[in-house]
Amino acid sequence: MSQNKENEQLFDVVGVGNAIVDVIAEVEDAFIEKQNLVKGSMSLVSAERSAELYAEMPTGTEMPGGSAANTMVGVAQLGGSAAYIGKISEDYLGQVFREGMSKAEVSFSFGIDKDLPTARCLIQVTPDAQRTMNTFLGVSAYLSSEDVSQELVASSELLYCEGYLWDTDDSKEAIRKAMKISKSSNRKVALALSDTFCVERHREDWLELLKEFVDYIFCNEKEICALYMTEDLGEAIEKVSKNVDVAFITLGSRGSLVVEDSKIIEIEAVPVKGVVDSTGAGDIFASGVIFGMSRKLPFKKCAEMGSLMASEVITSLGPRIENDPKELVEHLL
Repeated sequence: MSQNKENEQLFDVVGVGNAIVDVIAEVEDAFIEKQNLVKGSMSLVSAERSAELYAEMPTGTEMPGGSAANTMVGVAQLGGSAAYIGKISEDYLGQVFREGMSKAEVSFSFGIDKDLPTARCLIQVTPDAQRTMNTFLGVSAYLSSEDVSQELVASSELLYCEGYLWDTDDSKEAIRKAMKISKSSNRKVALALSDTFCVERHREDWLELLKEFVDYIFCNEKEICALYMTEDLGEAIEKVSKNVDVAFITLGSRGSLVVEDSKIIEIEAVPVKGVVDSTGAGDIFASGVIFGMSRKLPFKKCAEMGSLMASEVITSLGPRIENDPKELVEHLL
């Protein structure tokens, strides 16, 4: 990669996140009960519990995952230029991650550690399309500031950070460094809130980040309400509009909202006949929005593109769109 001009834009977006291999399998409700899992939740598990569950699960698909990685793959599928920063190990799953990102045409800048294994997320999908996730973070949580490439971040139009990564001091420093580089290079910064549990753990830190660095926020209604400690979505919207330029808030089957200044744009959900698996729907929504922004489309169009992408990804197993998404969004460009 030629990066001799510091601010020469090479990528539409660079994502920073937990580099996780997703292992996705379809199970019956009985499996969830037998394993004492909380249906529809994301739980962090130990290496031992992860190995135990992996052995008990039916054979599934293995692919690079993690929230920001899914989003970067979605951007690349649409024809955008995407890069990713994460940490893996020199093990079998590390190889799965690296090869998968290369195949998806996402440039991968990674830190490598030999002491801890590559992260994996064991995803059980029940017949009602709910996904139950058990994640062993392994080495991914220890992304450090040394793993963040100054040139790569400075030469990306947008920096996209996932909230899931904000759990260790190492990874906090890495994200802060990336955000500082991005802002000093006159680039834009986006934060995905990821999960209500993440919001509750990191609320104070994140409210500071929003004021200092973040231009765009991606979340669902539960996450934004958790951030501002309210059950009233209207109140949360009023508050977030004072902290960021634009908020993209997904509402599940009720569509999504774009909050720009104090203006609220409602985006209708795209009707879907059969929901197979909701894994990665929010991640893929973000990929449509980001691709739209990279093409300088109005935010309303960007969110419509995100909705189309999300409606497509939930009709098959896993966080990837199987048909060509370029055809899906062509009429919006």
